[in-house]
Amino acid sequence: MSLPEPAPPSRRALLLYLFRRIVKPVSRERRAEVQVQLRDSSSPDFDFFLLVTLSCIIATLGLLTDSPAVIIGAMLVAPLMSPIIGLGLASLTGDPTLFRNAGIALARGAVIAIVISAFLTLGNRYLPFLPLQELPGEVLARTRPSPIDLTIALAGGMAAAFALAMPSISAALPGVAIATALMPPLCVVGIGIAMGRWDVAGGALLLFITNAVTIAFAAMLVFAAIGFTVKREDGQIVPRALVVTAVFTLILLIPLTWLSVRFFQQATQNRLINEVVAEEVERFDAELADLKVTKADDTFQLALTLRTTRPLL
Repeated sequence: MSLPEPAPPSRRALLLYLFRRIVKPVSRERRAEVQVQLRDSSSPDFDFFLLVTLSCIIATLGLLTDSPAVIIGAMLVAPLMSPIIGLGLASLTGDPTLFRNAGIALARGAVIAIVISAFLTLGNRYLPFLPLQELPGEVLARTRPSPIDLTIALAGGMAAAFALAMPSISAALPGVAIATALMPPLCVVGIGIAMGRWDVAGGALLLFITNAVTIAFAAMLVFAAIGFTVKREDGQIVPRALVVTAVFTLILLIPLTWLSVRFFQQATQNRLINEVVAEEVERFDAELADLKVTKADDTFQLALTLRTTRPLL
């Protein structure tokens, strides 16, 4: 009597087997160490807020002086990455204590950074150590978020979570902190509020939210892949928190894409205006000293200041 042939493995089991052949889960001891480490670094204590304050001062002054090197230094000092990753891990594993502490640390740290940067900017207006005729380029660079920023945050968040779980590559964490800027956008929010530029504050706030949500989502993906998930009684494979965060990340693509299209259109208009102005200036054998463009409805008004050695008329 022949025995029945065993049923072939299901596609789901085969995919899981192949995935585990490539991505090895970390040990239970290492998972416990990571959770303890994130609880400590995400705790809303004096040390955390001191680093927030110092990094905010450094970042704000770097932004106002248009100094990339100073801003990079502030990114390395800022501790905001830890509570964001902590929120991702807590959402995945159902750790209410870590979730509460990380949320408090992130929210209070963000408010402190915005307030300090606003006061520093206001102080500079009344005691002008730095003459600000216009917004520095480093400030403007953080007011125009795009899907590229979301992609950078996604890759950076995955790298941060993986480096945190794997001690052998922990040296990559400073690079991740630089790539996924968190403190500079918050400082730009404060600068925008202090200068009454709500467009600047709004764009920078959107950039910070994009970075924070995407980093948390990326961290959840990595932690789930290397074995941090908790087995559920209902048999659900993908944690609900991961799905919710993924949906929120996709929703962020809507305003980011809209802003990118608008910025592209503005850049195209400015390029065309500059080309037309350059042709007209060349006709008069003059040099363009200043160009101001204002738009009323569908009409552009141009105010040109020219330098020339002969009368224009």
